[in-house]
Amino acid sequence: MENTITLKQFLVQSQREGQDQIDTDLIELLDNIMSACKKIADGVKHGALYGVLGSAGSENVQGETQKKLDVMSNEVFIAATQWGGQLAGMASEEEEDVYSIPAQYPRGKYLMYFDPLDGSSNIDVNITVGSIFSITRCPEGVSDPKLADYLIPGTEQVCAGFCLYGPSTMLVMTTGNGVNGFTLDPGTGEFVLTHLNMTIPEDTKEFAINMSNQRFWEAPVQRYVDECLAGKTGPRDKDFNMRWVASMVAEVYRILTRGGIFMYPKDNKDPSKAGKLRLMYEANPMSFIVEQAGGMSSTGRERIMEIQPEAIHQRVPVILGSKNEVERVVSYHKD
Repeated sequence: MENTITLKQFLVQSQREGQDQIDTDLIELLDNIMSACKKIADGVKHGALYGVLGSAGSENVQGETQKKLDVMSNEVFIAATQWGGQLAGMASEEEEDVYSIPAQYPRGKYLMYFDPLDGSSNIDVNITVGSIFSITRCPEGVSDPKLADYLIPGTEQVCAGFCLYGPSTMLVMTTGNGVNGFTLDPGTGEFVLTHLNMTIPEDTKEFAINMSNQRFWEAPVQRYVDECLAGKTGPRDKDFNMRWVASMVAEVYRILTRGGIFMYPKDNKDPSKAGKLRLMYEANPMSFIVEQAGGMSSTGRERIMEIQPEAIHQRVPVILGSKNEVERVVSYHKD
């Protein structure tokens, strides 16, 4: 391919153009994250050939059964990023506590939050999965961050992205100046810019939700979905299609490419949980990406990125996607 722009070239050029969020340390950190994603993509691609399918016989801090690829992906992410000198620490879905950078490595000014393998319940049936990451600055003057130092609202993110392991391996990323997509070229091993300035249409005829939980939903979500299902015969006067992949990375990528709304709302299935998805390494980074692409993200009651975190594994309801549809669901919550 001629006149291709690699991820690193794109970041360096953005830095030269004066984008304040991007500095040399961030570029190097993202380069290490991409190294991790390439290794994970290789493991996902080879599956049973590498013996990485099936359960690891353990549970993570959320009580969820870990897949072998969950464990492997977490180890790969840590190994690829802990040594570079850009991170002060990191937090993973698969780790009970925050992860301190080992003493033999220099520490930097960034904190990273990540879900090493989102949608891992789909691995054994060969459906798209991915990795999600969020990067913030470590609080000023802190070199050895403790749990409280990680509890930073999503509005303070300097970068967020996800890597999609599907028919092609893709990185979707924002540094606060729009959203861009990069496709991994298997021939060169480089992520190449293929989707410039991704934007989400304001209107849609497509919604994604786990219908098996319908009986547990609150009234505003029941009302919205009922109206979608009524189609042209209902108050919306148009037919909707429903999608559900059970992989947030796949759901959000579809919304970025053709619009839609994704909902994992608050319900009463387990009253002890405020929601299903985790704020710090799922909801916040995806909300940053969606908002930068012209969409909207909310719990139904408040903007997700404005939530003050109280715990590293905190759960929240998530409603995100095409702006006009999310606004409608929010208005039903207000009603």
